[in-house]
Amino acid sequence: MSSWSPTKYKTRNWPSYNTALKQRGSLSIWLDPEMEWYASSTGKRGRQREFSDAAIQVCLTMKVLFGMPLRQTTGFVESLLRLAGLDWKVPDFSTLCRRQKTMSVAIPYRGGTGPLHLLIDATGIKAEGEGEWNARKHGGPKKRLWRKLHLGMDEETLEIRAVGVTTSNVGDAPMLPDLLDQIPPDQEIATVTADGAYDTRSCHNVIAARGAAAIIPPRKNAQLWKPTTAGAIARNEAVRASKYLGRALWRKLTGYHRRSRAETKMHCLKLLGQGLMARDFDRQVAELQIRIAVLNRYTALGIPITEPVG
Repeated sequence: MSSWSPTKYKTRNWPSYNTALKQRGSLSIWLDPEMEWYASSTGKRGRQREFSDAAIQVCLTMKVLFGMPLRQTTGFVESLLRLAGLDWKVPDFSTLCRRQKTMSVAIPYRGGTGPLHLLIDATGIKAEGEGEWNARKHGGPKKRLWRKLHLGMDEETLEIRAVGVTTSNVGDAPMLPDLLDQIPPDQEIATVTADGAYDTRSCHNVIAARGAAAIIPPRKNAQLWKPTTAGAIARNEAVRASKYLGRALWRKLTGYHRRSRAETKMHCLKLLGQGLMARDFDRQVAELQIRIAVLNRYTALGIPITEPVG
C-alpha cells in the first residue's frame, strides 16, 4: 500500500515569477517623503527620541540587506537621502546600536484568501565562533554559540507569520504556543503542520484550542493517550491511521510533505547571512526579525504557482 509513483509538479506562472525574481535584484529604493522620519514628542520628561522606529528600521534593513557594519550603513543611507533630494538627518551608529536593542520590528505580510495553513519549523543560526571549515581545520579559538530560530509560515503566500528566537538549549515544542499566539485570534487556522518533535500533549492541545487540525507524525512506537482532551483524541486518530496505512501513505494522504516549504524558507533566510553580526541577544532578535521582514518583501513580489502534472 505504501508504493506509488511520485507526483510531478509544474510551474504555471513562469513569466510573472521570472519578473519577480528580476525585481528582487533591482537597486531601486523608494523613500516616501510623507513618512514619519522623526519621532513625535511623547510629552514625558527627559530627552525625547529624535528618530522614529520606521527610520531606525530603514537603516537596519539596509545594514542587513547589504551586510554592512553600522558606520558604513549611516554613510549608505546618507547617500540614498541625498540622491532622493531629502534633507533628513541620519542616525549615527551609536543611536542605531542602542535603538536596535529595544525596537519593535514591523514584519509585513499580505495574508491569504482563506483559512491559514501554518507550517512550523526551527533552525539554528550561528551567533559566535569560527566557521565550519576553520573549526574543523584548526579547532576554533573559542566555543561556538548558536541561536535557535522558530518560524511559522503561511503555506499559500509563503510568508512568515510568526517568529521566535531562543537560545540553543530551548526545545521546539515549548515554542509552539508562542507562535500560535502571534496569529490574530480572528484569523482562522485550518491546519498546523510540524515534524515529530512537536508530538506532545501541550502542542496538540494548543492546536485543538485554535480549532485547527494537527498534521504531526506520531513518534515511532507511539501509544494511545487517554482521550481526555480534544488534542489527545485527534492525536489518537493519527496514531491509528499511521499504523493502519503505514507512515509513508499517511504522510501522503495528510499532505505532510508541504512542510518541506518551511525548510526551503529556512534556506532562503540563511542566504541573507549564515551568522549574526550582533552580539547582544536582544539585538540578535531584532536582526533576525529584520531579515524576515526583508524576506517577506521579496516573497510579496511573486511566488511560483505549481500544479500537479497529469
